Amino acid sequence: MSHLLFGTAGVPKSARGPTTQAGIERIAELGLECLEVQFVQGVKMTKEAALPVGKLAAQKRVTLTVHAPYAINLNAKEPEKVKASQERLLQSARVAAVLGAKGIVFHAAFYLGDAAAAVYVNVKKHLEEVRTMLKREDNQVLLRPEVTGKASQFGSIEELLSLSTEIEGVAPCLDFSHWHARTGQANSYPEFLSILDQVEAKLGKQALSNMHIHLSGIHYSKKGEIKHLELRESDLRYKELLKALKAREVSGLIVCESPNLEDDALLLQQSYREASA
Repeated sequence: MSHLLFGTAGVPKSARGPTTQAGIERIAELGLECLEVQFVQGVKMTKEAALPVGKLAAQKRVTLTVHAPYAINLNAKEPEKVKASQERLLQSARVAAVLGAKGIVFHAAFYLGDAAAAVYVNVKKHLEEVRTMLKREDNQVLLRPEVTGKASQFGSIEELLSLSTEIEGVAPCLDFSHWHARTGQANSYPEFLSILDQVEAKLGKQALSNMHIHLSGIHYSKKGEIKHLELRESDLRYKELLKALKAREVSGLIVCESPNLEDDALLLQQSYREASA
């Protein structure tokens, strides 16, 4: 990708219906360019159903991505829960491949009181197993663990960058809103630049050319994320972030998770076009 594509997490509110096809049609009408298909409550789309969806997206030039189910914990104590989590990732990746989506986003794990280093070992092991299974199927969909919004959740920037260096086919989903909520910081132009420079230092310049970013307003406490907000209702300095993305010549996707999906996606798109590097 040679530039940033803006879109929504799920079907826009103003779509003619709740289907993914209606969402793709509306994204194209609005002049947005990407849509994240939400499998957050389970992968309920079959491969057969995914075929015409992928064809429509290609026809409308709407780039698709997928959010895997929330019910994933690669640090679960019970082996059957880990296996079920891996299966949800596999199901998501298989349907994503038919859709023509390049990656799937997911929340990888909870610490559950364990030491962060031990959790990292578990997540890495179980994610490598998923990647191995996908490789056998010649499935090239990227696995994108997401930066999480609470200290109880595995998913710091450092953890995800390390996973991405150690496992082929893994890349981070940077949720700047989550990171701001989790740290209470990371909300200024210099801090945004520092994060992007951290990505480049760890993964190389090419990583900045294929980014997957989540963005919304965010309500948070000392424990981290509480809920998503509309951009103008939050303290997130999104214009400074967009300026930083332009300064570092970042390409890829920005998926808006605001309660006001398409309006805030359009606001981000317009603000980015007006930003000066």
